[in-house]
Amino acid sequence: MERTANPVESPKKASEWMVALAEEPDNSDLRAAFAVWLAADPAHAVDWAEMRRTVAAIGQLRAMDVVPFRDGLAPPGRPPLFWSPFPARQRSVSSRRLGWGGAMTAAAACLVFLFGSDLALRLEADHLTGVAESRTVRLADGSSILLGPQSAVDVVFGERERRVRLLKGEAFFDVAHEARRPFTVLARDVAATDLGTAFDVRITPDGTDIAVRQGLVQVDAVAVRPMVSEQLAAGDRIRISAARPPARDRIPPDEVASWTQGQLIAKNRPVAEVVDELRPYFKGIILLRGESLARQPLTGVYNLADPVGALRAVARAQGASLHRISPWLLVISG
Repeated sequence: MERTANPVESPKKASEWMVALAEEPDNSDLRAAFAVWLAADPAHAVDWAEMRRTVAAIGQLRAMDVVPFRDGLAPPGRPPLFWSPFPARQRSVSSRRLGWGGAMTAAAACLVFLFGSDLALRLEADHLTGVAESRTVRLADGSSILLGPQSAVDVVFGERERRVRLLKGEAFFDVAHEARRPFTVLARDVAATDLGTAFDVRITPDGTDIAVRQGLVQVDAVAVRPMVSEQLAAGDRIRISAARPPARDRIPPDEVASWTQGQLIAKNRPVAEVVDELRPYFKGIILLRGESLARQPLTGVYNLADPVGALRAVARAQGASLHRISPWLLVISG
């Protein structure tokens, strides 16, 4: 659908203009509206220039380079899209000017979160993985942990119990059962205790998922309301969140932890959830724009070895668009 210069529909911030122009490079009405916005306030030109520097710091502006400026909106010899009719001026750091909002603030925040949190995790975790990296950890009792990308665990074994804290991400546990020394995985406020089993635990943005491939697992969460105390068998899955009641369902046992086979299997899952599961496999930032798009149900099988291809397939299935703003920044919008 063609975007017009209607002020109600036009972007209001530099970050929004960046994505809108990348989505519709041939929309002359949009380009004209951008020129009006840019000229309306010297602060707009400053914000645009600073956003350009931020994106440049993330990587090459490949998607930006192909956006044409025609109709005399940029003077000859100037780079397309980045021309400003106002001279650059030195800016001091202040809370007013740091309030970009929108996509680029989210991108900057994600960078701080990603790198800053890894430093903290290294002090706390016994084992951790990076982007698109998985690792098998062999434990002294014969159990094993397969760590997913961007995941971390802390392992504490004593005479009476074996305890693993999942600090971040996802892990698949293949447990050597010992009746007198239970094996418990802690993730946020959830405890999953082995009853002779192989199971998967994943920390999500708003809770914890547990799914059992074989055997039995006792799941307890006393800090959520209603309190959870359930036993899961092979194929059972439960999602526990402080924001909503626990949700339990069943999937084929061989689809539990499909990521260990390099696949993401989605059946009527919201686009936002699928994108969240793809984030650890992409060396950069993925921005998902549009609340309606985020809620759309999605079914498919995606190759985790090719996260960009998987994201393209997600966008194509929803009639959305995917833009690679830089090697480290993807935007999906619809």
